[in-house]
Amino acid sequence: MGIQAFMQSYQRVWEGQDSPGFAALFMPDGRYFNTPFQMQTGPDQLISYWDRILLQRDISLRYNVLPNKPDVGIAQWNVTYQVASEELFQIWATSTGTGLPDRKPGDPLPRMELDGTLMAQFHASGLAQEVRIWWHSRAQAT
Repeated sequence: MGIQAFMQSYQRVWEGQDSPGFAALFMPDGRYFNTPFQMQTGPDQLISYWDRILLQRDISLRYNVLPNKPDVGIAQWNVTYQVASEELFQIWATSTGTGLPDRKPGDPLPRMELDGTLMAQFHASGLAQEVRIWWHSRAQAT
């Protein structure tokens, strides 16, 4: 697949809120590290993790592919979205390293920005064998 095609698909499945499409980017035993120490393996875990995007609205992802090889690639990515539920806000609020604003119950939900780096290793079939992301988030100014 290569990093360019992977990032095009990553953008499509994130903006399209397509959890099964996300899992289809990976080998059956493919691994996705959404933090350095938290990993999802296999279609069921990938879909379950990616279902969080159903709590986002108005998603926009941009990326820049950095120098790469056919079997390994790196990209910088940036995504913005409107938090669409208290559940998602609480997921982020309890995540280590997030830069979330002080917020009282009933205050409007923020629009978030995530900026990160993605490194992907590809199997000879073209599917991702392992993807690692490093990211940080912040609420966009209103």
